[in-house]
Amino acid sequence: GLVLSLWQCYRSGYPNIILFAMSYPVKFTLNHEQNTEKFAKVLSQQVHSGVIYLIGDLGAGKTTFTRYFLQSLGHQGSVKSPTYTLVEVHVVSGLNFYHFDFYRFNHAEEYLDAGLDEYFSAGGICLVEWPEKAAPFLPAADIQIELRVPPGTAIDGRVAWISAASARGHTCLAGVKSSSTPPPA
Repeated sequence: GLVLSLWQCYRSGYPNIILFAMSYPVKFTLNHEQNTEKFAKVLSQQVHSGVIYLIGDLGAGKTTFTRYFLQSLGHQGSVKSPTYTLVEVHVVSGLNFYHFDFYRFNHAEEYLDAGLDEYFSAGGICLVEWPEKAAPFLPAADIQIELRVPPGTAIDGRVAWISAASARGHTCLAGVKSSSTPPPA
């Protein structure tokens, strides 16, 4: 079934509840690292702002995906996991990218203590690794990407599931499905 995310909208002091249906995940088989690069490039052409959650175990390819995402937009420098710094800021073509990694959080309140909520209102693109470690304080995702290494898969083989949870995310996902390489599996 559909997973529903609940958003509250306040107009004239009266709360109205708006429900966005999280889309069924679209599966992409990434047999080689080059497929991850192509997948990141296709997605990067569709996203212009918003929040992207990157879900997956250690070594699933979250930072690799982020590196290719940024490089496809013209980033020339290195892209490292912000495991210890919590956030790495990259400016590419005048757009701010905030790459977060909350793996080391022991308590969700650490997100608030670090003052990271300010980045999410800055109008850029937020790529978030380990978002569950900052729940419930983290803003909801527009797009969620889950990366997994299936058992018995080649060392560089991955499966990616992408789903949308907002109007912006649905628009992005529609663009990815219509122009994706590799195609959905």
